[in-house]
Amino acid sequence: MKRLQNKTAIITGGGKGIGFGLAKAFAKEGANLVLTGRTEETLLQAKKELASAYGICVLPVTADGAKEEAVKNAVQQTVEKFGGIDILINNAQTSKSGTPLAEHSKEDFDLAIGSGLYATFFYMREAFPYLKESKGSVINFASGAGLKGAFGQSSYAATKEGIRGLSRVAATEWGPFGIRVNVVCPLAMTPGLEEWKQHYPKLYENAIQEIPLGHFADPETDIGKVCVFLASDDAAYLTGETITLQGGSGLRP
Repeated sequence: MKRLQNKTAIITGGGKGIGFGLAKAFAKEGANLVLTGRTEETLLQAKKELASAYGICVLPVTADGAKEEAVKNAVQQTVEKFGGIDILINNAQTSKSGTPLAEHSKEDFDLAIGSGLYATFFYMREAFPYLKESKGSVINFASGAGLKGAFGQSSYAATKEGIRGLSRVAATEWGPFGIRVNVVCPLAMTPGLEEWKQHYPKLYENAIQEIPLGHFADPETDIGKVCVFLASDDAAYLTGETITLQGGSGLRP
């Protein structure tokens, strides 16, 4: 039997980038997926690929995580389709990366906080009753940008550090209900990172030099497999942790 057979996982931003890599890793382990995002076409294409390759059920839900009612609708659709929620992964995030702090506008800052911190809060709050019932798992995505204070990442880093704080509190409050909450800080090669590399080649080279294995992690085989482990019964002892993955962490659960 596959590790996540008959489990239901919500993955925000699951149609592309890291989110799609996660979706493939979870699909291989038999999980049914709810993929949310703002672009319907991207979600439908992801559904087509995943359902065809892995024979799982995929529910695409167009939703802007910064909007409370949209999140409520996504959770409601999930429960109506699958009867509950076992795993919640808050991956989606938008920000003005590369813009120095002094050049940020309030709108720039609101963009990051809304799409990241508010979205994570909304999804966690709305999913809580169902995670309580399933004794489920929450995996929230933070970033090394917050841990290290990366240049040009002020609103992004602030958002991700807020998510880490929120996650610690949730791990404390929800542990008695059997819900596990962990944070992953990924550094993965995605189309977005490729674009960043082209705009900031020197920062890219500096980042590579700081990684012992000399390369960024893969969304599916590195980050996805670690998240599968965190969502599985094998990690029933693990909550309230921040796990940093860069360059292939060496973890192969």
